[in-house]
Amino acid sequence: MRERLEALRDEALAKVEVALDVKALQEVRVAYLGKKGPITEVLRGMGKLSAEERPVIGQMANDVRDAIKEKVNQKEVELEQAAIELQLASESIDVTLPGRPVQGGSTHPLTQVVEEVENAFLGLGFSVAEGPEIEVDYYNFEALNLPKDHPARDMQDSFYFTEELLLRTHTSPVQARTMEIHKGKGPVKIICPGKVFRRDDDDATHSHQFMQMEGLFVDKNVRMSDLKGVLEQFAKSFFGEDRQIRLRPSFFPFTEPSVEVDVSCGMCGGSGCRICKQSGWIEVLGAGMVHPRVLEMSGFDSTKYSGFAFGMGVERLAMLKYDIDDIRHFYTNDMRFLAQFKRV
Repeated sequence: MRERLEALRDEALAKVEVALDVKALQEVRVAYLGKKGPITEVLRGMGKLSAEERPVIGQMANDVRDAIKEKVNQKEVELEQAAIELQLASESIDVTLPGRPVQGGSTHPLTQVVEEVENAFLGLGFSVAEGPEIEVDYYNFEALNLPKDHPARDMQDSFYFTEELLLRTHTSPVQARTMEIHKGKGPVKIICPGKVFRRDDDDATHSHQFMQMEGLFVDKNVRMSDLKGVLEQFAKSFFGEDRQIRLRPSFFPFTEPSVEVDVSCGMCGGSGCRICKQSGWIEVLGAGMVHPRVLEMSGFDSTKYSGFAFGMGVERLAMLKYDIDDIRHFYTNDMRFLAQFKRV
């Protein structure tokens, strides 16, 4: 019996040693340690042994079984580690290769233009003011010298919720609200960027929603020459140092006198081309001296204070600067268009 157990041990250990994979190893385990294996048969035959041999053979059988089990477990770990190393070798990644570039996003061109205009006026001492996009009729029209029966209201066909509540048609209400907050004490020096809404038919140059950038400066002894100087500095900052501006008489209910402001054409240098329609000039914004009645309604003494205001369309500025022919490009989310304005 003793020789039988020793032979089984040596035989099993030899087969474990030459097992090439986990499956072959499990077959050896079952063959020698399973319920029908030779070790189990030896243990079942213990009853035929004498009382003196029984504990000795039983201990030896347990030692043989433990030795085979330990060898199997050890070999299993070795085979699993070898399999992992083989897999790593066959699926290796060369970490020295450059990574695949991730396409980054970019700031929307209108946002870029707003930031550029803001920076130009912040450098001139202006601050940024904002207001609600849903306005009351008083701030959108009446506080700007546009009473309910004023015919100039027809210039701004509006989206009304009620008779007194509407989507703002310009950012001028922010100016009226800001002057009211100052309670007749100057100076007030602000720019007002934001979305505005008008019932326009959408085409290449019009949209029912667009962006405006308006400005206001109210203080003692503010003159038209101050307005011209500020706008000239802005034009050079935004369009280029070689650009000039001109002021033409116009009409706005909330300014008196009022002007249209043109900038010299950057394409032809003022000699005339298709961009400026052979005139040498391109209209960019409207401006003027704040109407005394607007100052009075906002709490300022018009005999002591004066001011100027101006307003420009952000989309128009972007279209002029980048020679864009259709305002709808800004709102259709075409990545081919937007990618052109990715900042370096």
